[in-house]
Amino acid sequence: MEVLRFEHPEYLYGLLVIPLLIILYVVLRLWQDKTFRRFADVKMRNYLVPRHSSRRNVFKFVLYLLTITSLILGLANLQSGSKMEEVKREGIDLFLAVDVSNSMNAQDIVPSRLDRSKQAINKLIAGLQGDRIGVIVFADKAFVQLPITTDYAAAKMFLSSVNTNSVASQGTAIGEAINLALKSFNDDERSKAIIVISDGEDHENEAAMNAAREAAKKGIRIFTIGMGLPDGAPIPVYDQYGRMTGYKKDRSGNTIVTRLDEDMLRRIADAGGGRYVRASNSNVGLEQIYDDISKMDKTEIETKVFTDYEDQYQWFVGAAILFLLLGIFMSSGRKEWESKWNLFERKEGAQ
Repeated sequence: MEVLRFEHPEYLYGLLVIPLLIILYVVLRLWQDKTFRRFADVKMRNYLVPRHSSRRNVFKFVLYLLTITSLILGLANLQSGSKMEEVKREGIDLFLAVDVSNSMNAQDIVPSRLDRSKQAINKLIAGLQGDRIGVIVFADKAFVQLPITTDYAAAKMFLSSVNTNSVASQGTAIGEAINLALKSFNDDERSKAIIVISDGEDHENEAAMNAAREAAKKGIRIFTIGMGLPDGAPIPVYDQYGRMTGYKKDRSGNTIVTRLDEDMLRRIADAGGGRYVRASNSNVGLEQIYDDISKMDKTEIETKVFTDYEDQYQWFVGAAILFLLLGIFMSSGRKEWESKWNLFERKEGAQ
């Protein structure tokens, strides 16, 4: 059995440029035809521009699209793996509960509370070896963004899509996020922990405290990280294009300032037998907490993994070079000697 995977799947987002290029090309062709009609009928084009070839232009454009597509696939680096081995690993199960309410867009922690959280989580994932990790996002509701897994590449990919639009309704339901993590853990003997990353503005404090106590009863420790500074910051408002248009205001027109609720997050950590850390612009504190978690008892598990992956990017790079050369050496118009072959034009009388 052979398994295929992309080493850098994040580069596949570059394929989104392909439909945009097609749209631009179609618009340009329509504009050219419209411009030509101002001077002469389109049927006169073969007489006025005898070497013009519409089909050749289209074919050349397709070659350039194939060049771009092949380069993107080459950057993503398709790999094939055919050797499966059983690997013994020691580790814990860890759920990261990430607050995605609008207040996490505040920029007292740069570039923003949420973006800084994601950067720290990416750095943490890069250092993991035997631990299984999952991601829960929450605002007014909580959802599992990534189930418990050892696929760290998938964890990074899912994390990249997390933003304040991940949950439709606003709020900060820390208690629901903790309860969802408790239900989502695998039922085994591995040590388990939950890290809540939030600014702590929860209006259902008692629910969060009860959830933390319930976790502690099950031997699952709760750690919290406070995202924000004591002075607080206004909440940016963005339009549909991602441009900031101002700051969120209350009904009286006053700018709303979101402030870190350290007391709430500290009490949740105490109830869950964990630790609270306040983030700063220089250090989020995730590594400090993970140092504590790494001291917990670790369980050995056996997992089957594919090894000896072979890179296949060279095929795509080679194809990109071939398509590019074909496009370069193919002129937009017909050569005099090609006229008799009619490779790209319809023969007279053809339907």
